Amino acid sequence: MEAYFIGIDIGTQGARIALLDHEGHLVRSVEEVFPLSESSREEQSPIMWWHSCLKSLQQLASEADEEVLKNVVSIAVTSTSGTVIPLDKNNEPVHNAIMYSDQRSSMVAERCTKAALKYHNKGFTAFNSSTGLAKMVWFVETYPAKVNQIDKWVHAADYITGKLSNIWGVSDYTNAFKSGFDVADFYWPAYLYEELPLKKEWLPKVYPSGEVIGQIDRELASLLGLPSHVKITTGVTDGCASQIASGAMNVGDWNTTIGTTLVVKGVTKNEVLDPLGRIYSHRHPEGFWMPGGASNTGADWVTQEFAADLISLNEQAASLFPTGYLNYPLLQKGERFPLNAPQALGFKVDGLTRAEEFTANMEGVAFIERYAFELIEALSNEKVDRVFTAGGASNSEVWLKIRANVLNKPIYKMKHVSGAVGAAILAASKTHFDNLTEATKALTVIESEILPEKELVDRYQLIYLRFIALLQEKGFLTPQ
Repeated sequence: MEAYFIGIDIGTQGARIALLDHEGHLVRSVEEVFPLSESSREEQSPIMWWHSCLKSLQQLASEADEEVLKNVVSIAVTSTSGTVIPLDKNNEPVHNAIMYSDQRSSMVAERCTKAALKYHNKGFTAFNSSTGLAKMVWFVETYPAKVNQIDKWVHAADYITGKLSNIWGVSDYTNAFKSGFDVADFYWPAYLYEELPLKKEWLPKVYPSGEVIGQIDRELASLLGLPSHVKITTGVTDGCASQIASGAMNVGDWNTTIGTTLVVKGVTKNEVLDPLGRIYSHRHPEGFWMPGGASNTGADWVTQEFAADLISLNEQAASLFPTGYLNYPLLQKGERFPLNAPQALGFKVDGLTRAEEFTANMEGVAFIERYAFELIEALSNEKVDRVFTAGGASNSEVWLKIRANVLNKPIYKMKHVSGAVGAAILAASKTHFDNLTEATKALTVIESEILPEKELVDRYQLIYLRFIALLQEKGFLTPQ
Protein backbone atom coordinates (compact mmCIF):
# COMPACT_ATOMS: atom_id res chain seq x y z
CA MET A 1 0.00 0.00 0.00
CA GLU A 2 1.25 3.50 -0.85
CA ALA A 3 2.13 5.46 2.28
CA TYR A 4 3.88 8.79 2.79
CA PHE A 5 5.35 10.54 5.81
CA ILE A 6 6.21 14.18 6.44
CA GLY A 7 9.17 15.29 8.54
CA ILE A 8 9.56 18.91 9.66
CA ASP A 9 12.87 20.34 10.86
CA ILE A 10 12.89 23.79 12.46
CA GLY A 11 16.54 24.77 12.64
CA THR A 12 18.39 27.91 13.63
CA GLN A 13 18.51 29.13 10.03
CA GLY A 14 15.37 27.73 8.44
CA ALA A 15 12.43 25.36 8.15
CA ARG A 16 12.94 22.16 6.17
CA ILE A 17 10.20 19.77 5.11
CA ALA A 18 10.73 16.25 3.74
CA LEU A 19 8.13 13.95 2.16
CA LEU A 20 9.22 10.31 2.31
CA ASP A 21 7.49 7.28 0.80
CA HIS A 22 7.17 3.81 2.35
CA GLU A 23 10.35 2.60 0.61
CA GLY A 24 12.53 5.47 1.81
CA HIS A 25 12.48 7.55 -1.37
CA LEU A 26 12.62 11.31 -0.87
CA VAL A 27 9.61 12.40 -2.90
CA ARG A 28 9.78 16.13 -2.18
CA SER A 29 11.73 18.53 0.01
CA VAL A 30 11.20 22.23 0.68
CA GLU A 31 13.27 24.75 2.61
CA GLU A 32 12.51 28.22 3.94
CA VAL A 33 15.52 30.24 5.13
CA PHE A 34 15.42 32.43 8.25
CA PRO A 35 17.52 35.60 8.45
CA LEU A 36 20.36 34.97 10.90
CA SER A 37 21.77 37.71 13.13
CA GLU A 38 23.44 38.02 16.52
CA SER A 39 20.05 38.60 18.15
CA SER A 40 18.51 35.56 16.44
CA ARG A 41 21.12 33.37 18.09
CA GLU A 42 19.60 34.42 21.43
CA GLU A 43 15.89 34.69 20.61
CA GLN A 44 13.59 33.91 17.68
CA SER A 45 9.88 34.30 17.08
CA PRO A 46 7.97 30.98 17.25
CA ILE A 47 5.20 32.68 15.27
CA MET A 48 7.73 33.31 12.49
CA TRP A 49 8.70 29.63 12.65
CA TRP A 50 5.11 28.58 12.19
CA HIS A 51 4.51 30.98 9.30
CA SER A 52 7.63 29.64 7.55
CA CYS A 53 6.59 26.08 8.31
CA LEU A 54 3.08 26.66 7.00
CA LYS A 55 4.41 28.33 3.85
CA SER A 56 6.72 25.35 3.24
CA LEU A 57 3.91 22.85 3.84
CA GLN A 58 1.72 24.72 1.36
CA GLN A 59 4.50 24.66 -1.22
CA LEU A 60 5.02 20.94 -0.63
CA ALA A 61 1.29 20.30 -1.02
CA SER A 62 1.12 22.32 -4.23
CA GLU A 63 4.00 20.36 -5.78
CA ALA A 64 2.85 16.87 -4.72
CA ASP A 65 0.35 14.75 -6.64
CA GLU A 66 -3.17 14.64 -5.22
CA GLU A 67 -2.92 10.85 -4.81
CA VAL A 68 0.25 11.27 -2.79
CA LEU A 69 -1.40 13.75 -0.45
CA LYS A 70 -4.32 11.38 0.07
CA ASN A 71 -1.91 8.74 1.33
CA VAL A 72 0.05 10.84 3.84
CA VAL A 73 -0.07 8.83 7.06
CA SER A 74 1.73 10.90 9.68
CA ILE A 75 3.86 13.93 10.54
CA ALA A 76 6.66 14.42 13.10
CA VAL A 77 8.81 17.40 14.03
CA THR A 78 12.44 17.87 15.00
CA SER A 79 14.12 21.04 16.21
CA THR A 80 17.03 22.34 18.23
CA SER A 81 17.69 20.79 21.64
CA GLY A 82 17.43 23.21 24.54
CA THR A 83 15.31 25.88 22.82
CA VAL A 84 12.28 26.68 25.00
CA ILE A 85 9.19 28.91 24.88
CA PRO A 86 6.83 30.08 27.65
CA LEU A 87 3.17 29.91 26.56
CA ASP A 88 0.05 31.45 28.06
CA LYS A 89 -3.29 29.68 28.62
CA ASN A 90 -4.22 30.30 24.97
CA ASN A 91 -0.98 28.65 23.83
CA GLU A 92 0.42 31.96 22.60
CA PRO A 93 4.07 32.86 23.32
CA VAL A 94 4.57 35.00 26.39
CA HIS A 95 8.05 35.75 25.06
CA ASN A 96 10.18 34.82 22.07
CA ALA A 97 11.79 31.39 21.95
CA ILE A 98 15.00 31.38 24.00
CA MET A 99 17.50 29.69 21.69
CA TYR A 100 19.84 26.86 22.64
CA SER A 101 22.77 29.09 21.58
CA ASP A 102 21.84 31.90 24.00
CA GLN A 103 24.61 32.19 26.60
CA ARG A 104 22.81 34.51 29.04
CA SER A 105 21.82 31.66 31.37
CA SER A 106 25.37 30.43 32.02
CA MET A 107 25.45 31.52 35.68
CA VAL A 108 21.98 30.11 36.31
CA ALA A 109 23.10 26.83 34.74
CA GLU A 110 25.73 26.38 37.44
CA ARG A 111 23.01 26.63 40.10
CA CYS A 112 20.85 24.12 38.22
CA THR A 113 23.76 21.67 38.16
CA LYS A 114 24.42 22.12 41.87
CA ALA A 115 20.72 21.56 42.66
CA ALA A 116 20.62 18.44 40.49
CA LEU A 117 23.76 16.98 42.07
CA LYS A 118 22.43 17.67 45.56
CA TYR A 119 18.82 16.54 45.17
CA HIS A 120 18.72 14.21 42.15
CA ASN A 121 22.18 12.90 41.38
CA LYS A 122 21.26 10.56 38.53
CA GLY A 123 20.90 10.79 34.79
CA PHE A 124 21.76 14.13 33.22
CA THR A 125 23.08 16.69 35.70
CA ALA A 126 25.58 18.74 33.64
CA PHE A 127 23.26 21.65 32.94
CA ASN A 128 24.87 24.46 30.95
CA SER A 129 23.56 27.52 29.12
CA SER A 130 22.43 25.39 26.15
CA THR A 131 19.97 23.36 28.24
CA GLY A 132 16.25 24.01 28.55
CA LEU A 133 16.26 23.94 32.35
CA ALA A 134 18.81 26.74 32.67
CA LYS A 135 16.84 28.90 30.24
CA MET A 136 13.52 28.38 32.01
CA VAL A 137 14.97 29.31 35.40
CA TRP A 138 16.81 32.29 33.87
CA PHE A 139 13.63 33.59 32.25
CA VAL A 140 11.57 33.34 35.46
CA GLU A 141 14.22 35.28 37.38
CA THR A 142 14.85 37.83 34.63
CA TYR A 143 11.22 38.59 33.74
CA PRO A 144 9.26 38.30 37.03
CA ALA A 145 6.44 40.46 35.62
CA LYS A 146 5.72 37.79 32.99
CA VAL A 147 5.67 34.81 35.35
CA ASN A 148 1.93 35.02 36.06
CA GLN A 149 1.23 34.82 32.33
CA ILE A 150 2.98 31.44 31.97
CA ASP A 151 0.68 28.45 31.62
CA LYS A 152 3.25 25.98 30.29
CA TRP A 153 6.76 25.63 28.91
CA VAL A 154 7.32 23.92 25.57
CA HIS A 155 10.37 22.99 23.54
CA ALA A 156 10.77 24.15 19.95
CA ALA A 157 9.55 20.86 18.43
CA ASP A 158 6.63 20.77 20.90
CA TYR A 159 5.44 24.18 19.68
CA ILE A 160 5.22 23.14 16.02
CA THR A 161 3.65 19.81 17.04
CA GLY A 162 1.03 21.77 18.97
CA LYS A 163 0.29 24.02 15.98
CA LEU A 164 -0.15 20.92 13.78
CA SER A 165 -2.46 19.07 16.17
CA ASN A 166 -3.85 21.68 18.57
CA ILE A 167 -2.63 19.36 21.35
CA TRP A 168 -0.45 21.09 23.92
CA GLY A 169 1.49 20.27 27.06
CA VAL A 170 3.14 17.22 25.50
CA SER A 171 6.85 16.56 24.88
CA ASP A 172 9.20 13.63 24.26
CA TYR A 173 12.11 11.96 26.05
CA THR A 174 14.84 13.61 23.97
CA ASN A 175 13.61 17.19 24.32
CA ALA A 176 12.65 16.89 28.00
CA PHE A 177 15.96 15.21 28.91
CA LYS A 178 18.01 18.43 29.27
CA SER A 179 15.10 20.22 30.89
CA GLY A 180 15.51 17.89 33.87
CA PHE A 181 13.19 14.97 33.06
CA ASP A 182 14.37 11.65 34.52
CA VAL A 183 14.48 9.33 31.49
CA ALA A 184 15.38 6.31 33.63
CA ASP A 185 12.30 6.42 35.85
CA PHE A 186 10.12 8.68 33.67
CA TYR A 187 9.17 11.61 35.88
CA TRP A 188 9.98 15.26 36.63
CA PRO A 189 12.09 15.31 39.84
CA ALA A 190 10.72 17.42 42.68
CA TYR A 191 13.84 19.61 42.96
CA LEU A 192 12.80 21.35 39.73
CA TYR A 193 9.86 23.02 41.46
CA GLU A 194 10.86 22.75 45.12
CA GLU A 195 14.46 23.99 44.91
CA LEU A 196 14.30 25.92 41.62
CA PRO A 197 11.70 28.60 40.77
CA LEU A 198 9.58 26.50 38.39
CA LYS A 199 6.01 25.26 38.84
CA LYS A 200 5.07 21.63 38.49
CA GLU A 201 2.05 22.49 36.33
CA TRP A 202 4.28 24.20 33.77
CA LEU A 203 6.04 20.94 32.89
CA PRO A 204 4.69 18.82 30.01
CA LYS A 205 3.64 15.19 29.90
CA VAL A 206 6.51 13.25 28.37
CA TYR A 207 6.29 10.29 25.96
CA PRO A 208 8.71 8.37 23.74
CA SER A 209 9.60 10.05 20.44
CA GLY A 210 7.23 8.96 17.67
CA GLU A 211 4.27 8.33 19.98
CA VAL A 212 0.95 9.20 18.30
CA ILE A 213 -0.72 12.00 20.27
CA GLY A 214 -3.60 12.82 17.93
CA GLN A 215 -4.57 13.88 14.43
CA ILE A 216 -3.89 16.92 12.32
CA ASP A 217 -5.99 20.01 13.01
CA ARG A 218 -9.01 19.82 10.68
CA GLU A 219 -8.69 23.36 9.33
CA LEU A 220 -5.01 22.83 8.62
CA ALA A 221 -5.73 19.52 6.87
CA SER A 222 -8.30 21.22 4.66
CA LEU A 223 -5.90 24.06 3.83
CA LEU A 224 -3.15 21.62 2.79
CA GLY A 225 -5.36 19.08 1.05
CA LEU A 226 -4.41 16.36 3.53
CA PRO A 227 -6.73 13.73 5.01
CA SER A 228 -8.17 14.67 8.40
CA HIS A 229 -6.92 11.37 9.84
CA VAL A 230 -3.20 12.19 9.36
CA LYS A 231 -1.53 11.28 12.65
CA ILE A 232 0.71 13.66 14.59
CA THR A 233 3.44 12.16 16.78
CA THR A 234 5.75 13.45 19.48
CA GLY A 235 8.96 14.92 18.16
CA VAL A 236 12.70 14.51 18.65
CA THR A 237 15.80 16.69 19.01
CA ASP A 238 17.79 17.54 15.90
CA GLY A 239 20.81 15.44 16.89
CA CYS A 240 18.66 12.37 17.46
CA ALA A 241 16.79 13.00 14.20
CA SER A 242 20.11 12.95 12.33
CA GLN A 243 21.00 9.71 14.10
CA ILE A 244 17.72 8.19 12.92
CA ALA A 245 18.33 9.33 9.34
CA SER A 246 21.85 7.87 9.43
CA GLY A 247 20.41 4.40 10.12
CA ALA A 248 22.15 3.94 13.50
CA MET A 249 19.20 2.78 15.58
CA ASN A 250 20.05 -0.85 16.45
CA VAL A 251 22.02 -1.89 19.52
CA GLY A 252 25.70 -1.72 18.57
CA ASP A 253 25.15 0.83 15.80
CA TRP A 254 26.80 4.24 16.06
CA ASN A 255 26.64 7.43 14.06
CA THR A 256 29.47 9.93 13.67
CA THR A 257 28.56 13.31 12.24
CA ILE A 258 31.59 15.40 11.36
CA GLY A 259 30.55 18.95 10.63
CA THR A 260 31.99 21.90 12.51
CA THR A 261 32.41 19.48 15.40
CA LEU A 262 32.54 15.70 15.72
CA VAL A 263 29.36 14.28 17.28
CA VAL A 264 29.02 10.61 18.17
CA LYS A 265 25.67 8.96 18.97
CA GLY A 266 24.70 5.30 19.22
CA VAL A 267 22.47 2.66 20.76
CA THR A 268 23.27 0.54 23.82
CA LYS A 269 21.30 -1.93 25.91
CA ASN A 270 22.19 -0.14 29.14
CA GLU A 271 22.65 3.45 30.20
CA VAL A 272 26.25 4.66 29.81
CA LEU A 273 27.39 6.44 32.96
CA ASP A 274 30.48 8.61 32.65
CA PRO A 275 31.84 10.03 35.95
CA LEU A 276 33.62 12.79 33.98
CA GLY A 277 30.47 13.90 32.16
CA ARG A 278 31.86 13.45 28.64
CA ILE A 279 28.92 11.24 27.60
CA TYR A 280 25.19 11.61 28.23
CA SER A 281 22.43 9.13 27.41
CA HIS A 282 19.13 9.87 25.72
CA ARG A 283 16.35 7.27 25.93
CA HIS A 284 15.52 5.19 22.86
CA PRO A 285 11.77 4.91 22.14
CA GLU A 286 12.04 1.13 22.54
CA GLY A 287 13.62 1.32 25.98
CA PHE A 288 17.28 1.12 24.91
CA TRP A 289 19.69 3.97 25.47
CA MET A 290 21.14 6.48 23.01
CA PRO A 291 24.46 7.72 24.44
CA GLY A 292 26.36 10.49 22.79
CA GLY A 293 29.13 13.02 23.06
CA ALA A 294 30.30 16.08 21.16
CA SER A 295 33.93 16.96 20.52
CA ASN A 296 35.41 20.40 19.86
CA THR A 297 37.47 18.73 17.14
CA GLY A 298 35.75 18.36 13.78
CA ALA A 299 35.99 19.79 10.28
CA ASP A 300 36.03 23.51 11.06
CA TRP A 301 39.72 23.52 10.09
CA VAL A 302 38.71 22.44 6.58
CA THR A 303 36.41 25.45 6.17
CA GLN A 304 38.88 27.91 7.61
CA GLU A 305 42.09 26.75 5.96
CA PHE A 306 41.48 24.40 3.00
CA ALA A 307 38.09 25.22 1.45
CA ALA A 308 39.51 26.90 -1.66
CA ASP A 309 41.06 23.77 -3.19
CA LEU A 310 39.31 20.77 -1.64
CA ILE A 311 39.02 18.78 -4.86
CA SER A 312 42.75 18.92 -5.55
CA LEU A 313 43.66 18.22 -1.91
CA ASN A 314 41.42 15.16 -1.76
CA GLU A 315 42.96 13.85 -4.98
CA GLN A 316 46.47 14.26 -3.57
CA ALA A 317 45.50 12.79 -0.19
CA ALA A 318 44.44 9.54 -1.89
CA SER A 319 48.11 8.69 -2.48
CA LEU A 320 49.47 10.10 0.79
CA PHE A 321 47.77 8.09 3.53
CA PRO A 322 48.84 6.70 5.94
CA THR A 323 51.15 9.70 6.40
CA GLY A 324 52.68 8.72 9.74
CA TYR A 325 52.44 12.37 10.83
CA LEU A 326 50.69 13.24 14.10
CA ASN A 327 48.41 16.27 13.71
CA TYR A 328 45.61 17.26 16.08
CA PRO A 329 43.49 19.95 14.33
CA LEU A 330 41.81 21.47 17.39
CA LEU A 331 41.33 25.17 16.61
CA GLN A 332 40.20 26.35 20.05
CA LYS A 333 41.62 25.76 23.48
CA GLY A 334 40.07 22.87 25.41
CA GLU A 335 38.42 19.56 24.62
CA ARG A 336 35.27 18.06 26.19
CA PHE A 337 34.91 14.67 24.44
CA PRO A 338 36.41 12.12 24.28
CA LEU A 339 39.18 13.91 26.19
CA ASN A 340 38.31 15.78 29.36
CA ALA A 341 41.02 18.38 28.81
CA PRO A 342 40.22 22.10 29.17
CA GLN A 343 43.95 22.75 28.69
CA ALA A 344 44.19 20.89 25.35
CA LEU A 345 45.69 22.69 22.34
CA GLY A 346 45.93 21.55 18.76
CA PHE A 347 49.30 20.58 17.31
CA LYS A 348 50.82 19.70 13.95
CA VAL A 349 54.10 18.63 12.38
CA ASP A 350 56.08 21.55 10.94
CA GLY A 351 57.32 21.65 7.36
CA LEU A 352 54.52 19.64 5.74
CA THR A 353 53.19 20.42 2.31
CA ARG A 354 49.63 21.70 2.17
CA ALA A 355 48.37 18.29 0.97
CA GLU A 356 50.32 16.42 3.68
CA GLU A 357 48.93 18.68 6.39
CA PHE A 358 45.40 18.23 5.02
CA THR A 359 45.76 14.42 5.04
CA ALA A 360 47.38 14.30 8.49
CA ASN A 361 44.55 16.47 9.87
CA MET A 362 41.97 14.00 8.54
CA GLU A 363 43.89 11.21 10.23
CA GLY A 364 44.02 13.17 13.50
CA VAL A 365 40.23 13.53 13.57
CA ALA A 366 39.92 9.80 12.83
CA PHE A 367 42.22 9.03 15.79
CA ILE A 368 39.97 11.15 18.07
CA GLU A 369 36.94 9.27 16.72
CA ARG A 370 38.62 5.93 17.44
CA TYR A 371 39.45 6.93 21.00
CA ALA A 372 35.82 8.02 21.45
CA PHE A 373 34.62 4.55 20.50
CA GLU A 374 37.20 2.87 22.73
CA LEU A 375 36.01 5.03 25.62
CA ILE A 376 32.38 4.14 24.89
CA GLU A 377 33.15 0.40 24.76
CA ALA A 378 35.03 0.64 28.07
CA LEU A 379 32.25 2.54 29.85
CA SER A 380 29.35 0.53 28.41
CA ASN A 381 30.96 -2.90 28.29
CA GLU A 382 29.19 -3.21 24.93
CA LYS A 383 30.71 -3.48 21.47
CA VAL A 384 30.56 -0.87 18.73
CA ASP A 385 29.67 -2.97 15.69
CA ARG A 386 29.07 -0.56 12.82
CA VAL A 387 29.54 3.15 12.19
CA PHE A 388 27.12 5.21 10.13
CA THR A 389 28.26 8.63 9.01
CA ALA A 390 26.89 12.06 8.15
CA GLY A 391 28.06 15.65 7.95
CA GLY A 392 30.28 17.45 5.45
CA ALA A 393 33.26 15.17 6.11
CA SER A 394 31.31 12.18 4.79
CA ASN A 395 31.53 13.70 1.30
CA SER A 396 35.26 12.95 1.17
CA GLU A 397 35.91 9.40 -0.06
CA VAL A 398 39.49 9.58 1.15
CA TRP A 399 38.43 10.61 4.64
CA LEU A 400 35.92 7.76 4.75
CA LYS A 401 38.67 5.28 3.81
CA ILE A 402 41.02 6.71 6.44
CA ARG A 403 38.34 6.46 9.11
CA ALA A 404 37.31 2.89 8.22
CA ASN A 405 40.91 1.73 8.53
CA VAL A 406 41.74 3.72 11.67
CA LEU A 407 38.56 2.43 13.35
CA ASN A 408 38.84 -1.05 11.84
CA LYS A 409 35.07 -0.98 11.41
CA PRO A 410 32.75 -0.78 8.41
CA ILE A 411 31.37 2.69 7.71
CA TYR A 412 28.01 3.26 6.04
CA LYS A 413 26.91 6.48 4.40
CA MET A 414 23.18 6.87 3.81
CA LYS A 415 21.62 8.61 0.83
CA HIS A 416 19.42 10.98 2.84
CA VAL A 417 20.72 12.14 6.22
CA SER A 418 18.87 15.37 6.96
CA GLY A 419 17.01 16.01 10.20
CA ALA A 420 13.77 16.38 8.25
CA VAL A 421 14.21 12.87 6.82
CA GLY A 422 14.91 11.59 10.33
CA ALA A 423 11.66 13.18 11.50
CA ALA A 424 9.77 11.56 8.60
CA ILE A 425 11.15 8.14 9.59
CA LEU A 426 10.09 8.84 13.17
CA ALA A 427 6.59 9.72 11.92
CA ALA A 428 6.41 6.31 10.23
CA SER A 429 7.79 4.36 13.20
CA LYS A 430 4.52 3.69 15.06
CA THR A 431 2.00 4.49 12.34
CA HIS A 432 3.12 2.30 9.44
CA PHE A 433 5.73 0.13 11.18
CA ASP A 434 5.80 -1.54 14.58
CA ASN A 435 8.73 0.45 15.95
CA LEU A 436 11.58 2.81 15.13
CA THR A 437 14.13 0.04 14.56
CA GLU A 438 11.92 -1.51 11.88
CA ALA A 439 11.15 1.88 10.29
CA THR A 440 14.82 2.86 10.17
CA LYS A 441 15.79 -0.42 8.53
CA ALA A 442 13.07 -0.03 5.89
CA LEU A 443 13.43 3.67 5.13
CA THR A 444 17.17 4.34 5.15
CA VAL A 445 19.01 3.78 1.87
CA ILE A 446 22.75 2.99 1.89
CA GLU A 447 24.66 5.13 -0.60
CA SER A 448 28.09 3.66 0.07
CA GLU A 449 29.82 1.06 2.26
CA ILE A 450 33.49 1.43 3.17
CA LEU A 451 35.24 -1.63 4.58
CA PRO A 452 38.61 -1.72 6.38
CA GLU A 453 41.61 -3.31 4.66
CA LYS A 454 43.93 -5.42 6.82
CA GLU A 455 47.22 -3.91 5.62
CA LEU A 456 46.03 -0.35 6.26
CA VAL A 457 44.44 -1.35 9.58
CA ASP A 458 47.77 -2.76 10.77
CA ARG A 459 49.71 0.34 9.70
CA TYR A 460 47.24 2.69 11.34
CA GLN A 461 47.32 0.68 14.56
CA LEU A 462 50.96 1.66 15.14
CA ILE A 463 50.38 5.31 14.22
CA TYR A 464 47.32 5.51 16.47
CA LEU A 465 49.27 4.21 19.46
CA ARG A 466 51.89 6.91 18.86
CA PHE A 467 49.11 9.54 18.71
CA ILE A 468 47.65 8.38 22.04
CA ALA A 469 51.12 8.36 23.62
CA LEU A 470 51.65 11.95 22.45
CA LEU A 471 48.32 13.07 23.96
CA GLN A 472 49.42 11.48 27.24
CA GLU A 473 52.86 13.11 27.04
CA LYS A 474 51.24 16.53 26.61
CA GLY A 475 48.94 15.93 29.57
CA PHE A 476 45.71 15.93 27.55
CA LEU A 477 44.95 12.30 28.31
CA THR A 478 45.57 10.39 31.50
CA PRO A 479 47.20 6.99 30.91
CA GLN A 480 44.75 4.15 31.56
